[in-house]
Amino acid sequence: MNYETLADEKSIQKTIAALAERGVEGISVDTRAEALEKIKELISKGASVMNGSSRTLEEIGYVDWLKSGAHGWKNLHEEILAEKDSAKQATLRKQAVLSDYYLGSVHAVAETGEFIIASNSGSQLPHIVFTSPNLIFVASTQKITQNLDRALARVREHVLPLEDKRMKEVGMGGSAISKLVIFEREPVFMGRKVHLILVREKLGF
Repeated sequence: MNYETLADEKSIQKTIAALAERGVEGISVDTRAEALEKIKELISKGASVMNGSSRTLEEIGYVDWLKSGAHGWKNLHEEILAEKDSAKQATLRKQAVLSDYYLGSVHAVAETGEFIIASNSGSQLPHIVFTSPNLIFVASTQKITQNLDRALARVREHVLPLEDKRMKEVGMGGSAISKLVIFEREPVFMGRKVHLILVREKLGF
C-alpha cells in the first residue's frame, strides 16, 4: 500500500464534506506557505497557544514563526522550556492543557471524516479530546485514506515505523503507539472550533 500519494481533488472535497458532517471545518490549501497564513488568520491576538511535536508544523514554518515572537500570541511551549525548575516546569505543562489554541497534525484522515492521532506519551491528547476550545490541525493530503480501516492501517504500517526510526536516530530508543485517538466528531454542545487544514504538498509522515 502506498501511503505517500497526494489525494486527488475529488477525494479532498469528499473528505472536507465528511468532516463538516462531523463538526470539523476542513480547509484545503495548495502550499505550506498558505497553510501558515491560514493559521495566522485563525488565531486571535493575545491568545495562548500550545502545540505538539510535529514534523508538519516544522515544515510549514510554524515553529520558526512561533519562535520569532512576531505573532502577538502567548507562547506556552516557550514558557515551559524556559523554566529550569523541574517541578515548576511540570506545573506549567499541566496548566498548558488549558491553552486557547492547540496546534498539531494528524497521522491519517479518512474520506469518511474520521481522523487519527497516535501518541506514545499522550501529552497532547487532553487538548485534543477536551480542554482546548480551539484546535488547528495541519496535514498533507497524502494522509487521506479511503476509510477508517485504511487510516488505522496507515498509522500502524507507515507512520509508526518511520517515527520509530526517527526516534532511534536521535538516540531516544524508538517509539510506540501507547495511546490512539480516533476523532469521530466534535459535538455542537462543546462549543469548540476544530479546523483541519489539508495541504496539497507532501509534509510529515
